[in-house]
Amino acid sequence: MKKWYFEDFFEGQEITLGSRHVTEEEIVAFATQFDPQPFHVDREAGERSIFGKLAASGWHTCGMMMRLVVDGILNDSSSMGSPGLDGIRWLKPVHGGDTLSVSYVTKEVRPSNSKPDRGVVVSVWKATNQHGELVCTVEGMGMFGRRPAGAAHA
Repeated sequence: MKKWYFEDFFEGQEITLGSRHVTEEEIVAFATQFDPQPFHVDREAGERSIFGKLAASGWHTCGMMMRLVVDGILNDSSSMGSPGLDGIRWLKPVHGGDTLSVSYVTKEVRPSNSKPDRGVVVSVWKATNQHGELVCTVEGMGMFGRRPAGAAHA
């Protein structure tokens, strides 16, 4: 039985998804492959940059957030994927040694008018560092199946 169906989400709901420690090695490994800007792959270039030290790619930050959303909600849900994101904001740099904590805030819940077996959940994911500073937000939509008849609530 799945824990999260469309009916389990409500406006204003905040789900704490856990945290993830970030290492300098993984920052360089990700950036080397996907975003090889100097301040992401070279410690000295990072120190000379506006970030003051080696900084994680924003895409790496989003990937780490996604992992926590998958582990905390999506893998135990009736998720049918996502039609997309409406906004990503990189508010503060993420550095090696940081610990990111992520929460999922339900902004809107809409049953589908054309497909009664599903609905759309609009959410905002929020990542904060170990100092409680907001470092990234992602706003998007997820499609979730409706609870089957007879399925118990989690």
